[in-house]
Amino acid sequence: MPLTANDPSRKTWLDTPPNTDFPIQNIPFGVFLTRDDIITIGTRIGDYAIDLGALHQLGYFSGIELTDDIFLQDSLNDFIADGRKTWRLVRNRISDIFLEGNNELKDNTAHCNDILFTLDEIEMQLPVDVGDYTDFYASKEHATNVGSLFRDPENALLPNWLRIPIGYHGRSSSIITSGTPIRRPVGQTKPGDDGVPGFGPSKLLDFELEMAFITTDSNDLGKRVSISEAEDYIFGLVQFNDWSARDIQAWEYVPLGPFLGKNFASTISPWIVTLDALEPFRTEGPVQDPAPLPYLQHGKNKNFDIELQVAIQPEGGEETVVANSNFKYMYWSMAQQLTHHTVNGCNVRSGDMMGSGTISGPTKDSYGSMLELTWRGQDPITLKDGSQRKFINDNDTVIMRAYCEKDGLRIGFGECSGKVLPALL
Repeated sequence: MPLTANDPSRKTWLDTPPNTDFPIQNIPFGVFLTRDDIITIGTRIGDYAIDLGALHQLGYFSGIELTDDIFLQDSLNDFIADGRKTWRLVRNRISDIFLEGNNELKDNTAHCNDILFTLDEIEMQLPVDVGDYTDFYASKEHATNVGSLFRDPENALLPNWLRIPIGYHGRSSSIITSGTPIRRPVGQTKPGDDGVPGFGPSKLLDFELEMAFITTDSNDLGKRVSISEAEDYIFGLVQFNDWSARDIQAWEYVPLGPFLGKNFASTISPWIVTLDALEPFRTEGPVQDPAPLPYLQHGKNKNFDIELQVAIQPEGGEETVVANSNFKYMYWSMAQQLTHHTVNGCNVRSGDMMGSGTISGPTKDSYGSMLELTWRGQDPITLKDGSQRKFINDNDTVIMRAYCEKDGLRIGFGECSGKVLPALL
């Protein structure tokens, strides 16, 4: 099915700001609360939120097989479960409705009033009901940096890292949408000379610059997803800040891995950008040496050129950009991650979320965490107001941005932000 929505020459009759993350070629999907306190599934073009529930009820999706309530829900799970054919039909139709020269909706003031909202009239919600969340550890630069910090730099990568996409099962209940503040977590830390663990607020609170992909129903229990079909089951991506309490994590992670150091909060951007919208930005990933086992081998251009940025904004102050990275640095692609996840017969469902793990590039300014940027606190970052950060302070807001840009076309994710509130003692 052609991706007519991706046509870079298309323009919309909506008034959109220049260099917006959400041109008519994007058409992401999300869930929002309207000015009438109604939760609906929607999309966004420029600075307009579009109520797909109203659009459907008013007959604009005629000819596409959709249930009457498909967009009148508080999550995208059922829509995602309808599969790629439906996603593409809906996305193409939305593009046609808002295409410059199509006046069917434009000239119907009553319909526009029901369908179109300005951003200050809505409140974004979690786009999916996340049943399961897996976090991978798929950036070679990040894994090497962490291995160098905590182990022998000559043996930074463990023997299995270059053979399989490493991951762990995370906590889905604490995934929150951008703009939701988080509390500094409290927990145990490594014992001092007296052998008694410390207890209290984390002193080493960190961000982790990630992307996450959202899946659809892919396989029954006991069956696997092949590498050749893996992308058919990936709906789209969000930007992802997998907050981490480094001092709590350091005490607990042996022998079973992260627990309280990671499960207190993970922030996502609220609009899911479809894999289809990102199609023009495919790129080659890093060379994989040694070659993966046959079930993980795929063709070229399975990574995506997505620019990533992190800024820290102290309360009442100006933000300082502290890192610029790129999703193309991922050593293990999304297709490889999903294939490996199911090779043992693990079943994946609609709305499941798979985090990439921290994305770090080859240079210091492209590292995806404060742990790496300050090299475990040894080299603090100076913000624009003159204050320094080894890790994240109370009342700091961490702002992440992600976008693709090529030949004058920009597809973005908006912001993924969260303010850190003091711990509750």
